[in-house]
Amino acid sequence: MSPSPFDASGLERVRQLFDAHLDAGLHHGAQLAVYDGTTPVLDVAGGVIGPEGRETTTAQKHLLFSCTKPYAGACLHHLRDRGLVDYDDRVVDHWPAFDRGDDGKAAVTVRHVLSHQAGLPTTGFEERPEEWGDWDRAVEAMEDADLVFAPGETAAYHSLSYGFLVGELVRRVSGTPVDEYAREHVFEPLGMDDTSIGLPDDVSGDEVATLVGFEPYDSCRESGAGLDTGTKDAAALFDQESVQRAVVPAATGIGTARDMARFYACLANGGELDGVRVLEEETVAEATTCQAEVEHDGTMGVPRRYALGFECGGTAWDKYGSLSPRTVFGHGGLGSIVGWGQSGELAMAYVTNGIRHEYEHGARVNAMADAVRTVFG
Repeated sequence: MSPSPFDASGLERVRQLFDAHLDAGLHHGAQLAVYDGTTPVLDVAGGVIGPEGRETTTAQKHLLFSCTKPYAGACLHHLRDRGLVDYDDRVVDHWPAFDRGDDGKAAVTVRHVLSHQAGLPTTGFEERPEEWGDWDRAVEAMEDADLVFAPGETAAYHSLSYGFLVGELVRRVSGTPVDEYAREHVFEPLGMDDTSIGLPDDVSGDEVATLVGFEPYDSCRESGAGLDTGTKDAAALFDQESVQRAVVPAATGIGTARDMARFYACLANGGELDGVRVLEEETVAEATTCQAEVEHDGTMGVPRRYALGFECGGTAWDKYGSLSPRTVFGHGGLGSIVGWGQSGELAMAYVTNGIRHEYEHGARVNAMADAVRTVFG
């Protein structure tokens, strides 16, 4: 006699919810990984990598969208630990050409960049995906861009400019491109073997799950979140191999839920995991402390709380639980992906290949976070 689903243990009930999302057709495939403190307790996958694709595994690579941003930010935090940069340094201290001398960009600090207060939420480069793979063009676009608001005046989500600003700062300070720096100082030390910023040359594009844009349900509002594009358009754009190979440190991370949960478990444990220290404990504490709270984010139009390279929980519009603790730090990706950590307690990553309306995405990832906290909270 098979066991009754009503007698399932806590972890099995989380898996039931994971499977229910697949059965309902919210996405074709997904991965879920959870750490309880420093212990991995769940690492599952289900569904398929696309509408007619092969079975999804826990090692299946996915495009991570904006969940890439914390990986790039961690590079600056690592450089800060080395004494090569400080959060209150001006960007022009390391990148003189960033300031044209005519519009106040000289006042932008590293802290402003990491907390989405740099005043450059849009630069025009967002609309030129054919150039995203040309790093020099990206740098020129950041140098040429006009401020939308005064640095530090407010917070507005920098959907793509965040990554190019952070990435060029990493390159200027270290002399190493951000994708290489992340691999050497974050991914390899933590054993994040399936993660990269941009699809590496030696990895086939066929190894990345296919993105699928789903039609939204009837909705009561449009948030204009991040890249101003529909779900199907976004899927078609980011399914292009040329885009996935581009080093866009705000959007083209490639990886798995297993690796992402490990990253957040490390930070939730003060920057160390399994005897490997990636960041100093004091740096992690500052990096994950809220720097800016706004009732109406200048890009998203909803309440947001920003740390340095991370979003903070505590609003009804975040993706870390229906009523997430204010101590949670993490990041969501366009319509499909989220990772977060809670100091000394939990870390979770949920990765799918289905892009939906932002509210629909929030509902499903919050349900998953609530289930995890029910078991481990």
